Amino acid sequence: MERLRWTWIWLPPFAGALSLVFGSSFTLPPLLLGIVLIATVLAAVHHAELIAHKMGEPFGTFLLALAVTVIEVGLILTLMLQGKAGAETLARDTVFSAVMIILNGLLGAFILFGALRHHEQSFQQVGVSASLATLCTLTVLTLVLPNFAASEHGPYYAPSQLAFVAIVSLLLYLTFVMVQTVRHRGYFLPPGGETEDPEAHAPPPSGRQTALSGVLLVACLVEVVLLAKALAPAIEEGVASAGAPHAVVGVVIAALVLLPESVAAVRAAMANRLQTSLNLALGSALATIGLTIPAVAMLSLVQDLPLALGLDSKGIVLLSLTLLVTTQSLATARTTVLQGVVHLVIFGVFVFTTLVP
Repeated sequence: MERLRWTWIWLPPFAGALSLVFGSSFTLPPLLLGIVLIATVLAAVHHAELIAHKMGEPFGTFLLALAVTVIEVGLILTLMLQGKAGAETLARDTVFSAVMIILNGLLGAFILFGALRHHEQSFQQVGVSASLATLCTLTVLTLVLPNFAASEHGPYYAPSQLAFVAIVSLLLYLTFVMVQTVRHRGYFLPPGGETEDPEAHAPPPSGRQTALSGVLLVACLVEVVLLAKALAPAIEEGVASAGAPHAVVGVVIAALVLLPESVAAVRAAMANRLQTSLNLALGSALATIGLTIPAVAMLSLVQDLPLALGLDSKGIVLLSLTLLVTTQSLATARTTVLQGVVHLVIFGVFVFTTLVP
Protein backbone atom coordinates (compact mmCIF):
# COMPACT_ATOMS: atom_id res chain seq x y z
CA MET A 1 0.00 0.00 0.00
CA GLU A 2 1.26 3.43 -0.90
CA ARG A 3 2.49 5.63 1.89
CA LEU A 4 0.09 8.34 2.93
CA ARG A 5 1.01 11.62 1.29
CA TRP A 6 0.51 14.73 3.38
CA THR A 7 -1.50 16.45 0.63
CA TRP A 8 -3.92 13.56 0.40
CA ILE A 9 -4.18 13.29 4.19
CA TRP A 10 -4.70 16.92 5.07
CA LEU A 11 -5.77 18.94 2.02
CA PRO A 12 -9.39 17.73 1.51
CA PRO A 13 -10.38 17.98 5.20
CA PHE A 14 -8.61 21.36 5.48
CA ALA A 15 -10.33 22.67 2.34
CA GLY A 16 -13.68 21.39 3.61
CA ALA A 17 -13.20 23.12 6.96
CA LEU A 18 -12.28 26.41 5.26
CA SER A 19 -15.32 26.13 3.00
CA LEU A 20 -17.60 25.65 5.99
CA VAL A 21 -16.04 28.52 7.96
CA PHE A 22 -16.08 31.02 5.10
CA GLY A 23 -19.41 29.70 3.82
CA SER A 24 -21.05 30.69 7.12
CA SER A 25 -20.00 34.32 6.55
CA PHE A 26 -19.90 34.60 2.77
CA THR A 27 -21.84 33.03 -0.07
CA LEU A 28 -19.57 30.56 -1.80
CA PRO A 29 -20.40 29.30 -5.30
CA PRO A 30 -22.18 25.92 -5.24
CA LEU A 31 -19.69 24.64 -7.81
CA LEU A 32 -16.79 25.30 -5.43
CA LEU A 33 -18.60 23.56 -2.58
CA GLY A 34 -19.29 20.63 -4.88
CA ILE A 35 -15.63 20.30 -5.85
CA VAL A 36 -14.55 20.38 -2.21
CA LEU A 37 -17.26 17.83 -1.39
CA ILE A 38 -16.00 15.38 -4.03
CA ALA A 39 -12.38 15.79 -2.84
CA THR A 40 -13.47 15.19 0.76
CA VAL A 41 -15.41 12.07 -0.27
CA LEU A 42 -12.36 10.64 -2.04
CA ALA A 43 -10.22 11.36 1.02
CA ALA A 44 -12.76 9.63 3.27
CA VAL A 45 -12.73 6.55 1.04
CA HIS A 46 -8.91 6.48 1.11
CA HIS A 47 -8.81 6.57 4.91
CA ALA A 48 -11.62 4.00 5.20
CA GLU A 49 -9.79 1.58 2.91
CA LEU A 50 -6.58 2.01 4.90
CA ILE A 51 -8.41 1.24 8.15
CA ALA A 52 -10.16 -1.72 6.53
CA HIS A 53 -6.80 -3.10 5.39
CA LYS A 54 -5.51 -2.86 8.96
CA MET A 55 -8.61 -4.31 10.66
CA GLY A 56 -9.63 -6.85 8.02
CA GLU A 57 -13.11 -7.72 6.85
CA PRO A 58 -15.86 -7.20 7.76
CA PHE A 59 -14.69 -4.69 10.40
CA GLY A 60 -13.50 -2.11 7.87
CA THR A 61 -16.75 -1.93 5.93
CA PHE A 62 -18.75 -1.99 9.16
CA LEU A 63 -16.76 0.96 10.50
CA LEU A 64 -17.39 3.09 7.39
CA ALA A 65 -21.10 2.25 7.29
CA LEU A 66 -21.51 2.95 11.00
CA ALA A 67 -19.62 6.25 10.89
CA VAL A 68 -21.63 7.60 7.96
CA THR A 69 -24.94 6.49 9.49
CA VAL A 70 -24.22 8.02 12.91
CA ILE A 71 -23.41 11.36 11.30
CA GLU A 72 -26.51 11.08 9.08
CA VAL A 73 -28.65 10.45 12.17
CA GLY A 74 -27.21 13.55 13.79
CA LEU A 75 -28.12 15.62 10.74
CA ILE A 76 -31.70 14.29 10.70
CA LEU A 77 -32.18 14.97 14.42
CA THR A 78 -30.86 18.52 14.01
CA LEU A 79 -33.24 19.26 11.14
CA MET A 80 -36.18 17.74 13.02
CA LEU A 81 -35.52 19.94 16.05
CA GLN A 82 -35.61 23.02 13.82
CA GLY A 83 -39.28 22.26 13.21
CA LYS A 84 -39.38 23.32 9.56
CA ALA A 85 -42.16 22.30 7.18
CA GLY A 86 -41.95 18.60 6.36
CA ALA A 87 -39.98 17.73 9.53
CA GLU A 88 -42.43 14.96 10.47
CA THR A 89 -41.71 13.07 7.22
CA LEU A 90 -37.98 13.85 7.08
CA ALA A 91 -36.82 10.59 8.69
CA ARG A 92 -39.12 8.48 6.52
CA ASP A 93 -38.12 10.21 3.29
CA THR A 94 -34.41 10.04 4.14
CA VAL A 95 -34.47 6.38 5.13
CA PHE A 96 -36.57 5.37 2.14
CA SER A 97 -34.34 7.32 -0.28
CA ALA A 98 -31.22 5.81 1.26
CA VAL A 99 -32.60 2.26 0.97
CA MET A 100 -33.61 2.79 -2.67
CA ILE A 101 -30.27 4.37 -3.53
CA ILE A 102 -28.29 1.58 -1.84
CA LEU A 103 -30.30 -1.44 -3.00
CA ASN A 104 -30.88 -0.22 -6.54
CA GLY A 105 -28.49 2.54 -7.57
CA LEU A 106 -25.40 1.44 -5.65
CA LEU A 107 -26.00 -2.32 -5.84
CA GLY A 108 -26.76 -2.12 -9.56
CA ALA A 109 -23.72 0.05 -10.26
CA PHE A 110 -21.09 -2.09 -8.57
CA ILE A 111 -22.61 -5.35 -9.87
CA LEU A 112 -22.62 -3.95 -13.42
CA PHE A 113 -19.11 -2.50 -13.30
CA GLY A 114 -17.73 -5.59 -11.61
CA ALA A 115 -19.37 -7.88 -14.16
CA LEU A 116 -18.13 -5.81 -17.09
CA ARG A 117 -14.56 -6.19 -15.86
CA HIS A 118 -14.63 -9.73 -14.39
CA HIS A 119 -17.54 -11.31 -16.34
CA GLU A 120 -18.94 -13.09 -13.26
CA GLN A 121 -18.35 -12.57 -9.54
CA SER A 122 -19.13 -14.65 -6.47
CA PHE A 123 -19.82 -14.05 -2.79
CA GLN A 124 -20.80 -15.85 0.42
CA GLN A 125 -24.49 -16.69 0.10
CA VAL A 126 -25.12 -17.38 3.80
CA GLY A 127 -23.97 -13.94 4.97
CA VAL A 128 -25.90 -12.08 2.28
CA SER A 129 -29.06 -14.07 3.03
CA ALA A 130 -28.79 -13.17 6.71
CA SER A 131 -28.38 -9.49 5.80
CA LEU A 132 -31.40 -9.54 3.49
CA ALA A 133 -33.62 -11.32 6.02
CA THR A 134 -32.79 -8.68 8.61
CA LEU A 135 -33.24 -5.85 6.12
CA CYS A 136 -36.64 -7.08 4.92
CA THR A 137 -37.87 -7.30 8.50
CA LEU A 138 -36.65 -3.82 9.43
CA THR A 139 -38.05 -2.10 6.34
CA VAL A 140 -41.51 -3.64 6.67
CA LEU A 141 -41.76 -2.94 10.41
CA THR A 142 -40.69 0.69 10.08
CA LEU A 143 -41.91 1.86 6.66
CA VAL A 144 -44.94 -0.31 5.80
CA LEU A 145 -46.66 -1.53 8.98
CA PRO A 146 -47.49 1.98 10.34
CA ASN A 147 -50.07 2.37 7.56
CA PHE A 148 -51.96 -0.69 8.78
CA ALA A 149 -51.79 -0.16 12.56
CA ALA A 150 -55.30 0.57 13.85
CA SER A 151 -54.37 2.64 16.92
CA GLU A 152 -53.53 5.75 14.88
CA HIS A 153 -54.97 7.01 11.60
CA GLY A 154 -52.58 7.46 8.69
CA PRO A 155 -48.83 6.71 8.52
CA TYR A 156 -48.32 7.00 12.28
CA TYR A 157 -47.59 4.62 15.13
CA ALA A 158 -49.19 5.13 18.53
CA PRO A 159 -46.55 6.12 21.15
CA SER A 160 -46.44 2.62 22.66
CA GLN A 161 -46.16 1.04 19.20
CA LEU A 162 -43.42 3.49 18.18
CA ALA A 163 -41.41 2.71 21.31
CA PHE A 164 -41.81 -1.04 20.78
CA VAL A 165 -40.76 -0.91 17.11
CA ALA A 166 -37.78 1.30 17.99
CA ILE A 167 -36.56 -1.17 20.62
CA VAL A 168 -37.09 -4.16 18.35
CA SER A 169 -35.28 -2.46 15.45
CA LEU A 170 -32.27 -1.59 17.59
CA LEU A 171 -32.07 -5.09 19.09
CA LEU A 172 -32.33 -6.67 15.66
CA TYR A 173 -29.57 -4.47 14.29
CA LEU A 174 -27.28 -5.12 17.27
CA THR A 175 -27.86 -8.86 16.89
CA PHE A 176 -26.88 -8.64 13.23
CA VAL A 177 -23.70 -6.72 14.14
CA MET A 178 -22.75 -9.39 16.70
CA VAL A 179 -23.29 -12.15 14.12
CA GLN A 180 -21.34 -10.27 11.45
CA THR A 181 -18.34 -9.32 13.55
CA VAL A 182 -18.10 -12.00 16.26
CA ARG A 183 -20.05 -15.24 16.17
CA HIS A 184 -20.19 -15.89 12.42
CA ARG A 185 -17.64 -13.52 10.95
CA GLY A 186 -16.65 -16.14 8.36
CA TYR A 187 -20.04 -15.83 6.67
CA PHE A 188 -19.11 -12.31 5.56
CA LEU A 189 -15.63 -13.04 4.21
CA PRO A 190 -14.86 -13.54 0.50
CA PRO A 191 -15.34 -17.16 -0.66
CA GLY A 192 -11.98 -18.92 -0.67
CA GLY A 193 -10.22 -15.64 0.09
CA GLU A 194 -9.83 -15.01 -3.64
CA THR A 195 -9.10 -11.48 -4.76
CA GLU A 196 -7.40 -9.64 -7.60
CA ASP A 197 -6.72 -6.53 -5.58
CA PRO A 198 -2.93 -5.92 -5.61
CA GLU A 199 -3.17 -4.08 -2.30
CA ALA A 200 -4.71 -7.06 -0.52
CA HIS A 201 -1.27 -8.66 -0.01
CA ALA A 202 0.52 -5.43 0.90
CA PRO A 203 1.73 -5.04 4.49
CA PRO A 204 -0.85 -3.38 6.73
CA PRO A 205 -0.28 0.22 7.81
CA SER A 206 1.25 1.04 11.15
CA GLY A 207 -0.81 1.77 14.23
CA ARG A 208 0.07 5.47 13.99
CA GLN A 209 -1.11 5.66 10.37
CA THR A 210 -4.31 3.81 11.23
CA ALA A 211 -5.08 6.09 14.18
CA LEU A 212 -4.43 9.18 12.07
CA SER A 213 -6.68 7.88 9.32
CA GLY A 214 -9.38 7.12 11.87
CA VAL A 215 -9.41 10.72 13.09
CA LEU A 216 -9.36 12.12 9.57
CA LEU A 217 -12.07 9.69 8.42
CA VAL A 218 -14.43 11.07 11.07
CA ALA A 219 -13.46 14.63 10.10
CA CYS A 220 -14.08 13.94 6.42
CA LEU A 221 -17.46 12.30 7.07
CA VAL A 222 -18.61 15.19 9.25
CA GLU A 223 -17.60 17.61 6.52
CA VAL A 224 -19.40 15.56 3.85
CA VAL A 225 -22.66 15.88 5.77
CA LEU A 226 -22.15 19.58 6.58
CA LEU A 227 -21.17 20.39 3.00
CA ALA A 228 -24.24 18.53 1.77
CA LYS A 229 -26.32 20.60 4.17
CA ALA A 230 -24.63 23.79 2.93
CA LEU A 231 -25.51 22.80 -0.63
CA ALA A 232 -29.14 22.17 0.31
CA PRO A 233 -30.35 25.76 -0.38
CA ALA A 234 -28.82 25.71 -3.87
CA ILE A 235 -30.34 22.27 -4.47
CA GLU A 236 -33.74 23.50 -3.28
CA GLU A 237 -33.55 26.50 -5.59
CA GLY A 238 -32.59 24.30 -8.51
CA VAL A 239 -35.40 21.85 -7.80
CA ALA A 240 -37.92 24.67 -7.42
CA SER A 241 -36.79 26.39 -10.63
CA ALA A 242 -37.11 23.08 -12.47
CA GLY A 243 -40.64 22.63 -11.14
CA ALA A 244 -39.79 19.27 -9.53
CA PRO A 245 -41.41 18.00 -6.29
CA HIS A 246 -39.71 18.93 -3.01
CA ALA A 247 -39.05 15.22 -2.33
CA VAL A 248 -36.25 15.40 -4.90
CA VAL A 249 -34.22 17.47 -2.41
CA GLY A 250 -34.21 14.56 0.04
CA VAL A 251 -33.06 12.16 -2.66
CA VAL A 252 -30.18 14.43 -3.70
CA ILE A 253 -29.01 15.05 -0.12
CA ALA A 254 -29.21 11.31 0.69
CA ALA A 255 -27.12 10.59 -2.39
CA LEU A 256 -24.49 13.13 -1.32
CA VAL A 257 -24.28 11.69 2.19
CA LEU A 258 -23.87 8.16 0.76
CA LEU A 259 -21.07 9.19 -1.61
CA PRO A 260 -18.17 7.83 0.51
CA GLU A 261 -19.77 4.37 0.79
CA SER A 262 -20.75 4.39 -2.87
CA VAL A 263 -17.26 5.16 -4.12
CA ALA A 264 -15.72 2.55 -1.79
CA ALA A 265 -18.21 -0.13 -2.88
CA VAL A 266 -17.67 0.45 -6.61
CA ARG A 267 -13.88 0.45 -6.17
CA ALA A 268 -14.06 -2.85 -4.28
CA ALA A 269 -16.20 -4.48 -6.99
CA MET A 270 -13.84 -3.29 -9.71
CA ALA A 271 -11.01 -4.93 -7.73
CA ASN A 272 -13.00 -8.22 -7.73
CA ARG A 273 -13.95 -7.88 -4.06
CA LEU A 274 -17.71 -8.18 -4.46
CA GLN A 275 -18.13 -9.51 -0.92
CA THR A 276 -16.69 -6.26 0.43
CA SER A 277 -19.09 -4.25 -1.75
CA LEU A 278 -22.08 -6.26 -0.54
CA ASN A 279 -21.00 -5.99 3.10
CA LEU A 280 -20.76 -2.23 2.69
CA ALA A 281 -24.05 -1.78 0.81
CA LEU A 282 -26.23 -4.10 2.90
CA GLY A 283 -24.56 -3.00 6.13
CA SER A 284 -25.24 0.63 5.26
CA ALA A 285 -28.91 -0.07 4.55
CA LEU A 286 -29.25 -1.96 7.83
CA ALA A 287 -27.50 0.75 9.84
CA THR A 288 -29.62 3.45 8.19
CA ILE A 289 -32.82 1.83 9.50
CA GLY A 290 -31.53 0.15 12.65
CA LEU A 291 -30.00 3.34 14.04
CA THR A 292 -32.06 6.13 12.48
CA ILE A 293 -35.52 4.88 13.42
CA PRO A 294 -34.74 4.29 17.14
CA ALA A 295 -33.04 7.69 17.37
CA VAL A 296 -35.86 9.66 15.74
CA ALA A 297 -38.47 7.63 17.66
CA MET A 298 -36.82 8.57 20.96
CA LEU A 299 -36.72 12.22 19.93
CA SER A 300 -40.37 12.08 18.87
CA LEU A 301 -41.45 10.55 22.17
CA VAL A 302 -39.37 12.86 24.38
CA GLN A 303 -40.16 16.11 22.51
CA ASP A 304 -43.72 15.08 21.56
CA LEU A 305 -42.98 15.63 17.87
CA PRO A 306 -45.16 14.07 15.15
CA LEU A 307 -43.37 11.31 13.24
CA ALA A 308 -44.83 9.91 10.03
CA LEU A 309 -43.10 6.65 9.07
CA GLY A 310 -45.53 4.89 6.73
CA LEU A 311 -44.91 5.13 2.98
CA ASP A 312 -47.60 5.97 0.45
CA SER A 313 -48.88 3.27 -1.92
CA LYS A 314 -46.30 4.09 -4.61
CA GLY A 315 -43.46 3.84 -2.11
CA ILE A 316 -44.73 0.51 -0.78
CA VAL A 317 -44.86 -0.92 -4.31
CA LEU A 318 -41.33 0.23 -5.14
CA LEU A 319 -39.95 -0.98 -1.81
CA SER A 320 -41.62 -4.39 -2.22
CA LEU A 321 -40.28 -4.72 -5.76
CA THR A 322 -36.80 -3.74 -4.58
CA LEU A 323 -36.73 -6.30 -1.76
CA LEU A 324 -38.10 -9.06 -3.99
CA VAL A 325 -35.65 -8.41 -6.82
CA THR A 326 -32.68 -8.00 -4.45
CA THR A 327 -33.47 -11.34 -2.83
CA GLN A 328 -33.67 -13.02 -6.23
CA SER A 329 -30.58 -11.28 -7.64
CA LEU A 330 -28.43 -12.46 -4.73
CA ALA A 331 -29.96 -15.94 -4.42
CA THR A 332 -27.33 -17.81 -6.48
CA ALA A 333 -24.08 -16.40 -5.02
CA ARG A 334 -23.19 -15.31 -8.57
CA THR A 335 -23.70 -11.96 -10.27
CA THR A 336 -23.66 -10.97 -13.93
CA VAL A 337 -24.40 -7.88 -16.00
CA LEU A 338 -28.13 -8.70 -16.00
CA GLN A 339 -28.60 -8.22 -12.24
CA GLY A 340 -26.83 -4.89 -12.38
CA VAL A 341 -29.00 -3.61 -15.23
CA VAL A 342 -32.23 -4.75 -13.53
CA HIS A 343 -31.41 -2.85 -10.32
CA LEU A 344 -30.39 0.26 -12.23
CA VAL A 345 -33.69 0.17 -14.12
CA ILE A 346 -35.62 0.05 -10.83
CA PHE A 347 -33.51 2.93 -9.55
CA GLY A 348 -34.33 4.88 -12.71
CA VAL A 349 -38.03 4.24 -12.11
CA PHE A 350 -37.67 5.46 -8.51
CA VAL A 351 -35.98 8.68 -9.61
CA PHE A 352 -38.43 9.26 -12.48
CA THR A 353 -41.54 8.69 -10.34
CA THR A 354 -40.07 11.04 -7.73
CA LEU A 355 -39.67 13.72 -10.39
CA VAL A 356 -43.03 12.91 -12.00
CA PRO A 357 -45.28 11.58 -9.24
